[in-house]
Amino acid sequence: MNRSIGVLDSGVGGLTVARELMRQLPHEQIIYVGDTLRCPYGPRPEEEIRQFTWEMIDFLVAQDVKLIVIACNTATAVVLKEARQKLSIPIIGVIDPGARAAVKVTRTKRIGVIGTKMTIESNSYEKALRHVEGQVVVESLACPPFVPLVESSQTTGAYVERVVANTLKPLLAYDMDTLILGCTHYPLLAEVIGRVIGPNVQLISSGDETALEVGALLDYNGITAAHDTVPEHVYHATGDTRSFERIASDWLNQPIQAKRLVLGTEEEKCV
Repeated sequence: MNRSIGVLDSGVGGLTVARELMRQLPHEQIIYVGDTLRCPYGPRPEEEIRQFTWEMIDFLVAQDVKLIVIACNTATAVVLKEARQKLSIPIIGVIDPGARAAVKVTRTKRIGVIGTKMTIESNSYEKALRHVEGQVVVESLACPPFVPLVESSQTTGAYVERVVANTLKPLLAYDMDTLILGCTHYPLLAEVIGRVIGPNVQLISSGDETALEVGALLDYNGITAAHDTVPEHVYHATGDTRSFERIASDWLNQPIQAKRLVLGTEEEKCV
């Protein structure tokens, strides 16, 4: 079954999930869509997030993908339930896999969650965590500066350290042993976040668990790629392709070429 897996995100953050998919499922071809022009999604109204996400979903469906991963926590919180009702192909998000991964590793059942404003306000992670483990104690924090840092290729250096430290300050007094990086952009800042939050806190990215779930869904539906398939991944960005290629090439450790994708109207894109 050599149809592709579609992966969509508000920008480059979903590459953290795509990389894990490539590692665990090396024969599967990926079509990636990053809405870099309209990123970040976190501060936007819910209806706008819904519209933008559906534009990416519709594009991927038109490419005849066999499964879609919403590799964006904000879009997952807003659209996943509705998309599962409307689509005839499997579609998964990153919140439930991230919650399951956190519950697996926590010893104290005290878990922190950082994410975009919309993700945190939706309480999606707290609901998902309590669905898996009813006794878990959750402390959440919105981190609006993080996505713009990543999208502008700023992931190291004194300025980044200062921004991350100032943003995470409210969490430092919380006695947790696990911190969910509740935005797929945040693993690109994991080294800095880890230094700020301390060595005794386990950082959780949803990429590993999401890839496991994708593999299970492919097997269950009998749509895995042939073992002799050599995939040629395709990348689309709605914004500057050169910036996307630079970040993607560095993160995936291979040269990347991206295609410019136009979604929506010019009025919507002039933000």
